[in-house]
Amino acid sequence: MSHRRFASRLVLGACAAASLAVLASPATLWGQERPADLTVLPPVPTDYTPKKTEWGDWDFRGIWPIERINEGHILFQRPKAYGNRFWVTDEEFNRRVEAAKGNDGSFAAASDSGIGAPGTEGLAEWFQTSNFGKRTSMLVSPADGQLPPLTPEGEALYKAGRSGWVPGQDYDWLSDFDSWDRCVSRGFPASMYPFRYNNGIRVFQSPGYVVIALEMLGTRVIPLGDQPAWPGPVEAWMGDSRGHWEGKTLVIETTNIKSGDSATHDTQKRSASPLNMATQLVPPFNTIPMSTEAKTVERLTMTGPNTIVHELTYSDPKVYTKPWTTRIEWTRDDDYQFFEYACHEGNHMPRDYISASRAHRAALAKGEADPNAPDDRDRFAQPFDHDPGTGPRPPRPGS
Repeated sequence: MSHRRFASRLVLGACAAASLAVLASPATLWGQERPADLTVLPPVPTDYTPKKTEWGDWDFRGIWPIERINEGHILFQRPKAYGNRFWVTDEEFNRRVEAAKGNDGSFAAASDSGIGAPGTEGLAEWFQTSNFGKRTSMLVSPADGQLPPLTPEGEALYKAGRSGWVPGQDYDWLSDFDSWDRCVSRGFPASMYPFRYNNGIRVFQSPGYVVIALEMLGTRVIPLGDQPAWPGPVEAWMGDSRGHWEGKTLVIETTNIKSGDSATHDTQKRSASPLNMATQLVPPFNTIPMSTEAKTVERLTMTGPNTIVHELTYSDPKVYTKPWTTRIEWTRDDDYQFFEYACHEGNHMPRDYISASRAHRAALAKGEADPNAPDDRDRFAQPFDHDPGTGPRPPRPGS
């Protein structure tokens, strides 16, 4: 059995999911082998032919959790230790496998409350049966594995943004919290990347539509073909998507993503960040803005009966100086269980933060609190994710 870790925001309840439906050789699981030149990323292989649905579309239906990427600490941006390589060496890969064995060895079943199950189960096996376990990062363009710089306008709005994660910030109203704090949305395309828990993806298909249901805060209904898009002013947290087939690849173009920033005090004009800091090694604070020109192009290609390669290119010329592209692997596990993500129910966090912030300011005014006391949110400003392939974890600043 494969168990997932839960955080305190999740609805109570035990959660267990079975191991991969089919464990095969690496070539069967994912057809893209690591090349001899580790600085080269070959094209996505298209030699696998999926089954077809009853109405003739390629059949992508199933459950495709991306939990292993999170558990294995394959980070969004490339750790500097890997230089210009898309792939790890054998020595680096072996360090990942050994770390995965240690995580598997510390596994314990979830308690009756479903919270706090330590360790992993089957992670080492995933590394040894998936060539994605040899990749240095999710980000593949720019080629250095780093996000491109923000524009001056984007940088100013990012630094001025407010959320529950920003050091030194006081809280007075809902406009001081991001959409994830408020259980509204993780943002898009942020929702398509692994988080620290609840990484299930379920694909449904019917004639003319593909539906991508996400375990945490998000369902995308994607019409296929020439159906017209919603008019520009109609925006949605997950955007407005249209899909079509290019050979055996499903191509999805998404526009009309909820635009705005995190600096405004108008909650109706606040956007979600396109990248959420719960994905390992992305910019902190969830305050990256999004303009009306934001767009994604996704390409989903089955490379074997139990794998889909998901490519996503994000462009927003008012915020980023150039587009960026990711390539990750979805692995089939049709026994993976979805439970209700009851986030709004019992979400007292914004109210409690506001009450505590006002009480703290009152105590400061009375001289009853230390104005120089450490801010525990400072830790979010520093990367705290570590890829074991790069070697031992370095000491954190100030430790």
